Amino acid sequence: MRSLAFALLAFCCAISAQAEEVVLGLSRDQVAITTRFDGSEILIFGAVKREEPIPEGPPLEVVITVAGPSQPVMVRKKDKVLGIWVNTEAVEVDLAPSFYAVASTAPLDTILSDVEDLRHKITVPRAIRSVGAPDTVQDSAAFTEALIRIRTNNALYQSLEDGVALDQQTLFRTAITLPANLTEGEYDTRIFLLRGGQVISTYDTTIDVRKVGMERWLFALSRENPMAYGLLSLAIAIAAGWGASAVFRLIRT
Repeated sequence: MRSLAFALLAFCCAISAQAEEVVLGLSRDQVAITTRFDGSEILIFGAVKREEPIPEGPPLEVVITVAGPSQPVMVRKKDKVLGIWVNTEAVEVDLAPSFYAVASTAPLDTILSDVEDLRHKITVPRAIRSVGAPDTVQDSAAFTEALIRIRTNNALYQSLEDGVALDQQTLFRTAITLPANLTEGEYDTRIFLLRGGQVISTYDTTIDVRKVGMERWLFALSRENPMAYGLLSLAIAIAAGWGASAVFRLIRT
């Protein structure tokens, strides 16, 4: 009987946990990178699906994250030695998203518990995986902070608190600005529903960011046949130089 009671309790918890679910929409699920690409904006919107009336208690909160492909990053520190700036220390961050934006209906420290942040890796520092550093480095955390600061200044890391509009605890929307210097790949998009600091439902999808046209062909050529890519670049440089010289001679005459 006790095992049956535990089973019923777990079943009821599972039902309550799924009482609110996300129905998501994207203004676009593909981003094409061309020579004229100077950034883009993705509108993420959706609704909360319920089988029952809105529960009483803490209000519903929504957090949306968009993460670009992750890769290792070498972060170096420069110091002035004998009047010259040189690299003195270096730390390799194991994995860091090339782009990361987190938007929320309210400041994250007021709606998200540390346990849930650790579990789902929602905030920018949690999204970066840094296991260790050489023994010679005194303050390894400073290197991760420097990486976040640099990428924030380049609009590659964005914290958009109060950036999600939520109407009647049902309809939500936000806009994520993608800068021009994007890394090609799949951008993981996650939506979290929270109550009382706890994640009660999640939804995952992807946005495909790809080079197209001539950019795609040149990128593939540089990776698959570097020799041909180098010869082509040399030929273009020679042709451009000859053309500029010919125009200059024509102007002088």
